[in-house]
Amino acid sequence: MNYLVFQMGLEVGNPKENRKIIERWLEANYSDDLDVVVLPEMWSTGYALEELKEICKEDGNRSIEFLQSLGKRFNVNLVGGSIAVLDGKDIFNRAVIVNRMGEIVHTYDKMHLVPMLDEPKFLTGGHNQVKVFELEGVKMGIIICYDLRFPEIIRDLALQGIQVLHIVAEWPLARETHWNILLRARAIENQMYVVASNVVGTKLGVEFAGSSQIVDPWGDVVQKLNQEVGELKATLDLEKVPQIRKEVPIFDSRVPEKYRKL
Repeated sequence: MNYLVFQMGLEVGNPKENRKIIERWLEANYSDDLDVVVLPEMWSTGYALEELKEICKEDGNRSIEFLQSLGKRFNVNLVGGSIAVLDGKDIFNRAVIVNRMGEIVHTYDKMHLVPMLDEPKFLTGGHNQVKVFELEGVKMGIIICYDLRFPEIIRDLALQGIQVLHIVAEWPLARETHWNILLRARAIENQMYVVASNVVGTKLGVEFAGSSQIVDPWGDVVQKLNQEVGELKATLDLEKVPQIRKEVPIFDSRVPEKYRKL
């Protein structure tokens, strides 16, 4: 399965410009054998938290419609990062998955909000449990940024049979070491691919880590960027997932009846 992951330097509070950035980037990097494109967290607005409600009212669903149009135009599946969505009085940080036909196949609202960035003051945490979605018949999952620190929901997805976990983020440089360690740990402990898209640059006083990467089910880094705008292009060998799960059968070795409920 052929992946293209965007590590983006976004324009805070400017969805129209960010859509142009993504469209130009995809035009420049598209290939006929491409299966999945991955974008970062909050790519349309960044963390313009105090302005989000007004931006959402004005911009509406244009960024979702934009993702759908890209899926159809390029005949590609999109793990469309996440965007701010106004739902009633609440704003959710929502991941959107779009297939080649431009259909929305899955959404996920970030459930763990970041106190260090004042997210709980402006956003509402997602209400629903994590669920599996499929692209090209492959079971996958998605989480958003701070969710990476909560292994419970990732193991939940692994037990539902996912082979690829996507992590879309605006992870700061100050905690880059955690990012790198946790991505590899989640891949190793769940024996699956981890595909992570982050942003770069300094926005609203926060410098972001970049370090977008793809980690295989053995915990080896397949490809990784530093702190530059750019992309990852890689082919995921999905046969590795059942192979490694057979070689080290951690899921067969679990004894959940002996674990205390959290």
